[in-house]
This record gives sequence, structure tokens and C-alpha cells, in this order.
Amino acid sequence: MKFKKLGFTIFAILLVLIFCLIQTSCLSSFGGDPEGKRLERIKSSPEYKGEHFENEPFVEMLNGSGYFQVLKRQLFGGEQRVPDSQIPVLNPDPGLFQTPVREGLRAIWFGHASVLIELDGIRIFTDPVFADKVSPFASLGPDRFFPPPIPLALLPKIDAVVISHDHYDHLDMSTVQFLKEKGTKFFVPLGIGAHLEKWGVNESQIVELDWWEKGKVGAVEFVCTPAVHYSGRGLFNRKSTLWSSWSLIGPKNKVFVSGDTGYSPHFSQIGKRLGPFNLTAIKVGAYDWSWDGIHMNPEDAVKANSDVNGKTMLPVHWGTFNLAIHEWKEPIILTVKAANESKTNLVTPKPGQVVEVGSPFHSEPWWENVK
Repeated sequence: MKFKKLGFTIFAILLVLIFCLIQTSCLSSFGGDPEGKRLERIKSSPEYKGEHFENEPFVEMLNGSGYFQVLKRQLFGGEQRVPDSQIPVLNPDPGLFQTPVREGLRAIWFGHASVLIELDGIRIFTDPVFADKVSPFASLGPDRFFPPPIPLALLPKIDAVVISHDHYDHLDMSTVQFLKEKGTKFFVPLGIGAHLEKWGVNESQIVELDWWEKGKVGAVEFVCTPAVHYSGRGLFNRKSTLWSSWSLIGPKNKVFVSGDTGYSPHFSQIGKRLGPFNLTAIKVGAYDWSWDGIHMNPEDAVKANSDVNGKTMLPVHWGTFNLAIHEWKEPIILTVKAANESKTNLVTPKPGQVVEVGSPFHSEPWWENVK
């Protein structure tokens, strides 16, 4: 069995290398490796254990399930993981962005973990991904279910981007390269600056932080907060960069962004130190019993919102890419059920629909009309 696993691993690596040779653009999308002063700073982080970052306490990548079992369920499962009909997408009125960002809080879900947030005068984008596929390859990988509500070229000025970790469904090279030309500032966990610099982002636009460290744009503080996950974009650099959640602290409003994470006491710690939050953007999708240590399920996501003292919860990381062994709409169905049971204030906008936090919002079960 060990020889079979080794043979499969070698075969998979060879396939990836062949694709790399065919599609050389993927070499750039792998990003860069931390070195020099950046690596020295990483080595001084409490989260850095020996030769890589690690969750404390240690969390297994797979719980009681081998890679072959997961691969078998991934390839041969009978779940409807991709919608057969169109997901309704709203295209925001460009007039929304013609005037300076006003005080208050509003959010637009672009799909997956990408949320455009206007917080107390600052425009922030979380994990913006506009690529058609979340993959290092141009023609291989999970496809988007729907186009972004606003094309990349028509985006308003983005003051700041927060990146939770460097996986392809959260960090998109082409989106970064577009936004860097607009003067956007990038807030990233330790190590991810190496990717951005590889893609031509000026050092002055990168704010690279360890957990609990802070940066600022205008009157809004950006606090890099803990998560339970892992990282790596290449073949041999797993856990070489840090993963995080983000707490965005304005003078009048606060937003919590969970990033990819398992459920753990870090939510309560964040809530006690920085909460309550007017809005939370918490991942509810791409989970499985075999990797629940690093990807929490919808029920735990609702508990996480309570732990951080979230007043309004926006469920994210679902309904956009086929990334897990469950039906595409299962995460939102279970999230709504758990939210109703716990009396959580949940908003479920269509992609592109504007949520004005503090104003009434009518949530519709729009996914029920999508086959």
C-alpha cells in the first residue's frame, strides 16, 4: 500500500510538472518564497515551529481518512456540486461609487470569500478573486458558477485589500496585479508579501503582519487575528506562509472576516479582545468530516459568529466554486437552519446585492429557485 501511495504521489507530481511546462504562466502564479529579512521575521513568530508555521495545538489535515478515500469520494460522489441553472447575480448601480465613501457600513458579496466592504469611509476588499478558475493553470481547475457582479476593470477605487491566506481561491495573481496599479494597499499575514513582490507589488503597498499586529488606513485599524488552517501555493512550500482572520476596527463600526478556518477557541478570544462586531463575514462552505479541523461546518460557523459577538452574519465561502464533497447549496441550507435555531441575525444576499448594515434587509431563499 505504501508503494501504491508513493507511486500515485509521483504520478501526480509529474502531471503537475507537465502542465507547468505547457502553461508557463502557472510558474508565476506560484508566487515567491520568503527569504532574507522576511524569512528572519517569520522565524521569530510564535506561530513558526521549526521550519514552517503550525496550528497550536496541532491539527490533523485529515481526520481518520486517507487521501485515497477522500480522492475516491471526490471523484465518484453523487452530490450535485454544481448548479444546473443560473445563479441570480445583481449588478450594482455604478452611481453607488461616484461619491466618496460615506460613514457607516455596507457590504457586497461577490461570491466565495470576496466581499467589498465600505467601512467608516474606507473601501476594503476581502480575498478578492476574479479569475474564472481557482488554479495555477489557465485551463484546468474549478470554474466559477457565475461572473463577478462588477467586472474587474470597472471596480471603484479600492483603498485596501485583506488576504486571509495564499490558496488560489483566496489569493488571485491577476486581481492583485490589477489592483496594485490603482494604489491599493495589501494587508497580508506573514510571508505572503513574497508572493506580492514576485507579482510586482511595490513594497510600500504591502503591510505584512503576525497575529494581533495592526495596520491602518485612514481611521480604520486592520488587525491580523488567528485562524486554524494551513497554506502553500507550490508543490513543496506547504505552511510556509501564515494564515489568518481579520478584524477591521472603524471609529463607529467593526467587521470580522473569518478566513478559512476550523472551529476553535480563537473566536472567543477575538470576541473578548475586539468585539462586538457589527458585521461578520464567516465561511460556511467547503467542509467535510475528514477535514473539519481546518474547515468548519455551517453549524460551527453560526457558533463562531456568536463567539466573536457578531450582530449580523454574512455567510461566505459557498455557492461559487466546486471545492468540496457536498451539494453546492447544502452550506446555506444548514446555515439558515442553525441561524434560525439560535436566533442569529443572518443576511443572505444574492451576489452583487448591497447590504446596508443597520438598515432593514429582506433575505430571500433565492437558492431554492436554482436547480
